[in-house]
Amino acid sequence: MNRLDGKIAVVTGGASGLGEATVRRFHAEGARVVVADINDERGRALVAELGGNSFFVHCDHTLRSDCKAAVAATLSQFGALDILHNNAGGPFAGPVETADDDTLERVLSVNLTGVFKMTQEALAPLRESGRNNASGACILFTSSLQGLKARPNYSVYTAAKHGIVGLVKGLALELAPANIRVNAVCPTVTETPMLEKFLPGMAQNRDEARQRFRATIPLGRMPDPIDTANALLFLASHEARMITGVALAVDGGQCAG
Repeated sequence: MNRLDGKIAVVTGGASGLGEATVRRFHAEGARVVVADINDERGRALVAELGGNSFFVHCDHTLRSDCKAAVAATLSQFGALDILHNNAGGPFAGPVETADDDTLERVLSVNLTGVFKMTQEALAPLRESGRNNASGACILFTSSLQGLKARPNYSVYTAAKHGIVGLVKGLALELAPANIRVNAVCPTVTETPMLEKFLPGMAQNRDEARQRFRATIPLGRMPDPIDTANALLFLASHEARMITGVALAVDGGQCAG
């Protein structure tokens, strides 16, 4: 259907998990996609598999210099930037008193401060896209179900992901006059390489841990990365041209209860 035909997208954390699924989905729908990730081997392998209209750039979004370089590489390769997907992040689970200063700084930097930096560095070309395209530009964030609610022993991670939702709402209002839409997806625990970090008991008994978690989802199944990628595709497309400032739960109904 080519719902993103001609669009240029950067996906941070794009080499695996939700990011990889989004890269594949955007690419299949006609976008030229930049895979920005710290995992050079996986990122380059993904781009080699996709072939044309994609390339890899090493990017640690906690480093402003890397963010700046990733945007510059995108403009050099493709000439513009229409979609930024701030997906990169990392888990933390444990009682709040176990988070020492280094852990606090790392979790907040990876999940919140880094997306600020990447967004700031991408704003100039995104503003240009907003001026040049009737459909505008868009910024997407991967928050979490923990950005909408909370559970014990995830307080540090939850604070960071709630911060993303606040950032989305503020940016949506600030950037609306520039024809830039800003939205987030808030997926529940998903079948990705980080799954063990989120489900208690996962390392000891994967099947039992999955079964316990599935029982908390009204639809009775755990999402796959493609479920979130499909939501992101919609939010990036012209079909969502009147949607901004939204934190969309991809949770099988967990927020409904």
